[in-house]
This record gives sequence, C-alpha cells and structure tokens, in this order.
Amino acid sequence: MKTRVTRVFIVDDHPLIRDGLGVLIGSQRDLQVCGSAGSMRDALQQITQAPPDVLVADLSLKDGLGLELIRTVKERFPQVRMLVVSAFEEDQYAERVLRSGALGYVNKQECDTKLLEAIRTVQTGRRFVSEQILQRLVNQALGGNDGADPVSRLTDREFEIYRMIGQGVTTGDIARQLYLSPHTVDSHREKIRHKLNVKNGHELMHHAMRWVIDHEP
Repeated sequence: MKTRVTRVFIVDDHPLIRDGLGVLIGSQRDLQVCGSAGSMRDALQQITQAPPDVLVADLSLKDGLGLELIRTVKERFPQVRMLVVSAFEEDQYAERVLRSGALGYVNKQECDTKLLEAIRTVQTGRRFVSEQILQRLVNQALGGNDGADPVSRLTDREFEIYRMIGQGVTTGDIARQLYLSPHTVDSHREKIRHKLNVKNGHELMHHAMRWVIDHEP
C-alpha cells in the first residue's frame, strides 16, 4: 500500500535552522519538504504557486512577526495546516498562534522529540500544544481569565507594536515595517498604554523593554 506523503513548507529566517528542519523532516517516508523561505514575502510567493499540506513557521521573520504570515495564509489558503516552531515561550505565544489560525506550537528546544509528531497531528486537523496551554484555554472558555497577564489582552496588532517598542523600534520604523501610518501607530500606542495601565510613553517603553527581556530569547 502506497504511503501518503505530506508536503511541508518551512519558514525560518536562519538558513541553518531551515536546513536542519529540512533534513529531519525529509528523513521520513511520509513527509516531504516542498520548499522553504526566510521571510513572509518569499514564503507567500512560493505558497501561492504551490500550496503545501503543512506550513512550519517561526515567529521571528526578516520582515515581521510570523503571526501576520499565519493570518494571511489562513485567509488565502484555508486548506493549509500550520504549525509554529519557535524559541519564544509557549505560554506567551501559543494562544495568539492558535487564534491566528495555526493548529500547533512547538518550542525549538523540543524540536528533536516533538516536531514530527506535531506535523502529523496538525496535518489531520488536530491541535498540538502542551497540556498547560490546553488547560488554560479550557479555563478561559469557562470564564476563568481574571488573572491573565494584561499583555495577553492586547490584540495581535497591539502586541506586535508593543514588542517592537520593547525592541527599541521608533514609531516611524514601526509604521514602515507594518505598513501603517505614524498616526495609526500612535493610536495603537495609546490603546496599549491604557490596557496596561501605564502613565505615559516613557513608562510604556520601559514596560515593553522589560517584557521583551523577560520573555524572548
């Protein structure tokens, strides 16, 4: 009986990681690497020509946060299953990843043991996240979200801008990278400031910088 081969597309901004993931995935009889990219733009160009079965993507890309790629692929190619493989902490990103349209999340430190299982799981349309995240999602569905980190209440766009503020990116550069007007970025900053209950832009910058230091590699 012929084995059904799942076509996998890899998106990561580090060539060595793309190659390593490609070797691991390509060693399996039922999995085939059909392409790879280091940026959202390159990935979308290739996926448009030949959509894969599964997209494996990092959250940190050359031209932005991978959440935007996930949302775009979900909208344009709803048949593509998506899995995030990232060095970012699962408890800070997994829920956003799932809301954006991906079905799973694997930390890069656990790639060797979990990646292949995760790909096969999401390929069937099932979710692949830790028990901790699943329990949190259940609690939220039951209305138990009162103790959540205020940062988790930011919208995805606000969260992107918050991260960039924490990385020291100026308003003008945020606007250019996200294809927004500076006025729109300022509006988002004000919403973020109120949601996080910080007094001014200077305090917001320090709040965001501390969050990035504490939660990102």
